[in-house]
Amino acid sequence: MRVHLVDGTYELFRHHMALPREVAERSRTAATRGVVRSVLDLLAGGATHVAVATDTVIESFRNDLWPGYKTGAGIEPSLRAQFEPLEAALGALGVTVWGMVPMEADDALATGADRAAADPSVRQVVICTPDKDLAQSVRGDRVVQLDRRSGAVRDEAGVLERFGVPPASIPDYLALVGDAADGFPGLPGWGARSAAAVLARHGRIDAIPPDPADWDVTVRGAARLAAALAEGRELAMLFRELATLRLDAPEVLDEGVGALRWTGPRPGFAEVAAALEAPELVRRATELAETRAAA
Repeated sequence: MRVHLVDGTYELFRHHMALPREVAERSRTAATRGVVRSVLDLLAGGATHVAVATDTVIESFRNDLWPGYKTGAGIEPSLRAQFEPLEAALGALGVTVWGMVPMEADDALATGADRAAADPSVRQVVICTPDKDLAQSVRGDRVVQLDRRSGAVRDEAGVLERFGVPPASIPDYLALVGDAADGFPGLPGWGARSAAAVLARHGRIDAIPPDPADWDVTVRGAARLAAALAEGRELAMLFRELATLRLDAPEVLDEGVGALRWTGPRPGFAEVAAALEAPELVRRATELAETRAAA
């Protein structure tokens, strides 16, 4: 079987940002409606075992580690008001939902990918998000990332091509270059090229020699970079901790991958669809479930 793990928070933001400005500001259902339709599109396209991970709140345990870590500040009220209704709508659709507190949706996706990949009945795990954090969860072509907007699939070779480092080095890479979306700056002077070159040789921050003469790679401004690393090594290790996704998210695949099989909408989905002003979702979901059952 193939398992699809969807970044629900990303999908909610994506659909919200795609709306006309005046609609996005006033509607508290439009983005949710878009995500539900999108998940139905995934199911109609052949996905059988699906889970959606969401951030019930934006803040997580990482905010206690770094004061500048991302928060819910600045999120439009109309968007923020759809976080929990999205979880309820997807649950009514019959899809497994992992709502995360105090971990993040990314932690649930990483945990789910790791556990699903360990199941011999799983042929492939598809993590549906372009988020660079999840590149660390890619394993060969067994665990891959799918950007549903472009249709691009990124396997381990694709991660190496995109970032210059393998998946295992992604947290170290982000620690050095920073991640503006998550609110930590990286180390002064370190950019994508220098981080990729050094980590491609040494793998982890703690394995980088203090003396740049021992790096075994040619990097512009090596002495300056080494000094920044020497001064900020403790900070870099903290940033790596922020960037490292957890593999112990609670209640993720506790019942095994079989529990992710979609069998149809649950009682109450008609009311949810009506509240979303999309009653046609009921017919679509019901017909899809009936087709599956008859196959």
